Amino acid sequence: MLAVLLDCLRVSPRDPVRLPAPADPRLAAVCDLLHRDPADPRSLAELASAAGAGERTLIRLFHRELGMTFPRWRTRLRLYHALCLLADDVPVTTVAHRCGWSSASAFIDVFRRAFGHTPGSHKAGPQSG
Repeated sequence: MLAVLLDCLRVSPRDPVRLPAPADPRLAAVCDLLHRDPADPRSLAELASAAGAGERTLIRLFHRELGMTFPRWRTRLRLYHALCLLADDVPVTTVAHRCGWSSASAFIDVFRRAFGHTPGSHKAGPQSG
């Protein structure tokens, strides 16, 4: 039984779209900006300025409140939005651009690393194990 459980844990996918909610209003403002437009290309320094915060403050807040770096959080946000768009049958190339990837191939690579399959096969239905 233990061996089966360990095998299941070993192949269990990580949760690449878990997005914890921020409590700090400055961090929440940045997260809200990106939720509204996941393709927003601004750097953390530019977003910090728009939210009335310092970049170093936001770096600390991302680690403390969300348990990850800004780039990791942004990627998870973009993957979350990508899953929603794919569920609505939006074409992969359109999803890639709406979610902030510079090309469909870059999006496909990140998606495959996160979920273990391509966005096209994800749209086709659940993967068999």
